[in-house]
Amino acid sequence: MTSALTLPEGSTLTSNWPETLPGADPLPGHLDRWLASRGAELVAIRRHIHAHPELSGHEFETAALVARELAVAGLQPRFLPRGNGVICDIGSGDRVIALRADLDALPLPDTKDVPYRSLVSGAAHACGHDVHTTVLLGVGLALAQLDQRGELPGRVRLLFQPSEEKFPSGAPEMISAGAMKDVAAIYALHCAPQLPVGLIGVRSGAFTAAADTVEVRLTGKGGHTARPHLTADLVHALARVIVDGPALLDRRVDPRAGVSMVFGAVHAGEAANAIPIEGVAKATVRILNKDAWQQAPELITQLIKDVVAATGAGVEVRYTRGVPPVINDRMATAVIAAAAGAALGAERVVEAEISMGGEDFAFYLDHAPGAMIRLGTGIPGSEVRMDIHQSGFDVDERAIGYGVRTMVHTALAALSSYF
Repeated sequence: MTSALTLPEGSTLTSNWPETLPGADPLPGHLDRWLASRGAELVAIRRHIHAHPELSGHEFETAALVARELAVAGLQPRFLPRGNGVICDIGSGDRVIALRADLDALPLPDTKDVPYRSLVSGAAHACGHDVHTTVLLGVGLALAQLDQRGELPGRVRLLFQPSEEKFPSGAPEMISAGAMKDVAAIYALHCAPQLPVGLIGVRSGAFTAAADTVEVRLTGKGGHTARPHLTADLVHALARVIVDGPALLDRRVDPRAGVSMVFGAVHAGEAANAIPIEGVAKATVRILNKDAWQQAPELITQLIKDVVAATGAGVEVRYTRGVPPVINDRMATAVIAAAAGAALGAERVVEAEISMGGEDFAFYLDHAPGAMIRLGTGIPGSEVRMDIHQSGFDVDERAIGYGVRTMVHTALAALSSYF
């Protein structure tokens, strides 16, 4: 790598760059030595991205940075039509192993007191996408080294995706641009501050939930609260929807499907003594089972209408699809679990918990088997239990090196397993 990005004067790594861990297998082609020598440059890239976050749909400078670094390494990246995402193949072969990272930041302030704090008001990399991007860039540069020596046994595709945090999300846009053409398997990682740095969380089957939204709009004849019998009491009706809807849903769906409907917004009326003529409640629906997710719109719409029917209110239900559940493929999970064990040592691979959060990586899994893992980023000695989507989110930067090692091993193992 010959990047002009360097750590600012007086800035240091939060932790020592990781050496090859005991029990880990060396990377081929002296890549361990290469990676160790490039650690400061990769951290500088992560910090530059962190200080210059771009919101969903506007990742133009981040994509340009990625493309420049790949081009310097002798690769031929190509932009998405809008210029805010990058696709880059390394090596040759009829079939492809794909690796995906997301580029976008969140509309949150950055409250950390660090040299690389966000310089953009109201935008912050509070979900670790700066780390995902840096890891995948490091993987691409490492694999380019192997390819130049004629030691890369196939073709690997890097996917730098925009708009993971917003709906409509960027995965379908990537797929339309040819991201999944000839792909045999696809892999990704996600920062996990709950896991100590140096650990990898792996899980076969349901990994994250589908995430949809429901908006319930009620209408009726308003009136005085002294005479509710002359009205359709919309506040009462909304309360029925909010309480009875999720309770009845639990009895209509197999509990093993992991269905959750939670209302996060409700509005009706202004005056304490006036029954309003309109009210709205909004909820998210999260589902772990693909079949249950397919059935959810019709089931939930009818269930809400049935709840409202007895109240006399008019009802309109707007069910909006978000992202499907991420269901990790069994074989793909086995490949990445073994690769993570080779990269870091088998004792550092642990079982990941199921998340009810949503991830648009699921869209790629409709086109090829694949798996997502969790990359431990927890900072040792931190008194605060960090979570993603918090303004103070940060990582132990050794995770970048661990992530690069893991995904290089994964790409090489997948090339051997699927071809």
